Order: sequence, then structure tokens, then C-alpha cells
Amino acid sequence: MKNIIVVGGGASGLMAAISAAKSGASVCILEHNEKLGKKILATGNGRCNFSNRLQEPSCYRSSQRNFPWQVIEQFPAEKTIAFFEELGICTRDRGGYLYPGSDQAASVLEVLQMEVERLQIPVEYGVQICGIVKKKEQFEIRTATKRYHCQKLILATGSKASPVTGSDGSGYQYAKDLGHTIAPVLPALVALHAKENFFAALAGVRIQGKVTLFVDGTKCAEDTGELQLTKYGISGIPVFQVSRYASEGLYRKKEVIAILDLAPNVTEKEMDDILRLRIRRHPERKMTEFFTGMYHQKFSQTILRLSKIDKKKSCQELSEREIMILCRLLKSLRITIKSTNDFDQAQICAGGVRTEEVDPKTMESHCVSGLYFAGELLDVDGICGGYNLQWAWSSGFVAGKCAAQSSIGEREKRI
Repeated sequence: MKNIIVVGGGASGLMAAISAAKSGASVCILEHNEKLGKKILATGNGRCNFSNRLQEPSCYRSSQRNFPWQVIEQFPAEKTIAFFEELGICTRDRGGYLYPGSDQAASVLEVLQMEVERLQIPVEYGVQICGIVKKKEQFEIRTATKRYHCQKLILATGSKASPVTGSDGSGYQYAKDLGHTIAPVLPALVALHAKENFFAALAGVRIQGKVTLFVDGTKCAEDTGELQLTKYGISGIPVFQVSRYASEGLYRKKEVIAILDLAPNVTEKEMDDILRLRIRRHPERKMTEFFTGMYHQKFSQTILRLSKIDKKKSCQELSEREIMILCRLLKSLRITIKSTNDFDQAQICAGGVRTEEVDPKTMESHCVSGLYFAGELLDVDGICGGYNLQWAWSSGFVAGKCAAQSSIGEREKRI
């Protein structure tokens, strides 16, 4: 029987196992895929943005706002950098976004696997768990053909996002069976579908802008950067950053509105001045030519359609009201959000094991002694930029270390 079994061989599970083994515990990893760390290989478009130098509490979301930061502080980005440098990873810093020097996610996974081998941590692959129970002071993990037993159990099974990597959401049921409750699990860092049908004409357009999200009229979040317009709605990093609030609002059957500012670097008054200057410079141009050189043609034509301005008009014929309409469409285009992309196209999930039921100092369950959690299984999600991997490293490190210390302490008491 092992002191500790880690269920899940992803980022948080690997860190938990390594942390526990380094703390002196006997550890085993159970992985239902045929390989470790499948999701790590997909992060950062295959380059693995493994952390970020800019760290603050607002980078992490949870129903219990202070919970993530109490964990991150115990193993912050600086310790993550040092940990990977010790394993051989040279850090490439791109404006605070941290990547391996090789620019290959495979490098991060390989050094973790090498450390697992060095520490002689056994890994069992293709393990399909039927159920987990606690019997007296031990956990019993059941498969169709085998029983595993341990003193301490770390659940690091991931979420439901990107199931192609093996994230099937099975950990939520294990946690429920052991007495935990689950906050609604919803797609996050995901594209949003709009009710408006004009997006079909905008597919493929990329444009700098700001997206501000309102749920039942209350502003929830905003972000600025390159927006990607798709045949069904809006995507791109700024949209991903606010998407978890859209998911939550839609789940609660509330009205979700996105306001797009397609000229975020100027005020509405400045945009009005810009439009009037274009009129003065080329009064003879038809409205079909008005935005040439300013916006993508697909976008320009869509704005004209929405304004209901006769496209055969010349610029000098625009009325004061029509200039105001154009200005407001560019500065505050209102979009009704009707849905999000599904879990298979989401980078992460919002929701999961409720953090009120977990001790942030140790990652141990308040419900079941000896049960620990790490990674996406918990109701914690980070913004884009390496934050979800930082959460995996931090939560895995704390869970592994504390589970090991508890296990060793109990063993010494018995001796």
C-alpha cells in the first residue's frame, strides 16, 4: 500500500506526485490515458505558456475570491521558475508571459516525466476507476479488475474542458461520492455565440477592440485586444477573458450583453471628430468607400447595413444624426449573447469542487480526512496567460507536500 495515490497525471497531478515524493512519501500515479500530461502538450499553442510574472488576485476567479491567492502565495511564479530551471528548463520571458526556452510544450512534459522517473514514482496507465470509498483510515480505489489502497488520496483529474486530452469530468463524481458538492461546471476561456445574424458576413475578420460584458444590466468584466469575428459571434483573447461570466449568466437564465468598442483608443467625441475629418477630406466619396483604409471591408459594409444609411450617398450628404449613429455603432456595438462554445472547444472550466470545502493552506478536504485536491477539478479558473498552469503547479505542490507531511507524521506517531 502506498502512502499517497495521485489520481490524474496532468500538470497538477505530476506536480503533486513530485512534491509528495520529494517530501519523503511513497507515491503512485493512476492515469486513465496511455500517456502523461496530454493537455500540457496543447497549452500555449504547443509552446506551453507555463506561468506569468504578473501575478495578482484578480487573475484567478472562484466563488470564494480569496481562496486561489492563498494557494498561489505558497508557490508563486518565482518558485515555479526556480522549480523548472532546476529540472533544466530555461525560461523565455515575453512581456511577462513565460515559456520554455525551447518554445516546445513537450520540453516541459519531458522534464516532469524525467523527474517522476528519477524519484521512482510508479505510474499505472489506462486505469478506469469505477469508484472510490474510504474505509476507516484508508482509501480504496476500485477498477473492474483491481483495488488500490492508500492512506492519502490526491484527486487531480482535471475538468471537462478539452475532452480530447482525456478530461472527461470523472473527478466530479469521485468528489461527490466522497461527500463534496460541485459548483455548476461551465465552459470558460471560450468563444461566445451572438443572437444577431450579421456575424455570418464577418467570419474571419480580426479587429482591435474592447469587449464589456453585462449580465442583467450589471457590468461584470471587460478586456481589450484583438477580437476575432466568427460566423457565429465573437472570439479572441479579450472574449475568452470575460467568457466565464457569460457562461454563468446564461446558466442562470439571465440576459447577457456584450458591448463592443471598435476604437478603444479614442473617446466617442474623438471618434466623432475622426469621422468629420474624413468627410471634409473626401466629401465626394460614396459611403461604400467611407471606411476604406480604416476598417476591414467586411466590417465596414456591416456597419453601413446596421446604420441603415443609403450606401449610394456621398459622405458630404451625411446628416448629424447619421454621423452620431455611425459613431455609436463603432464605439458601442451591442451584441446579445445566446450561448458559448461547448466544453470540447473550451480551454478550461468554471465551477467544480466548492472551495469552501477545502483548506487553502493544505488543499485537504474539510469533509474527508486525508483527501486532497489539485488543479482544475476545483472551482478555480484563471485568465489567459499562463495562469491556469500556475494554478496547477501551486495547488499540486501544496497538496503533495501537505499530504506527504501528514502521512509521514501519522506514521511516526504509530512508531
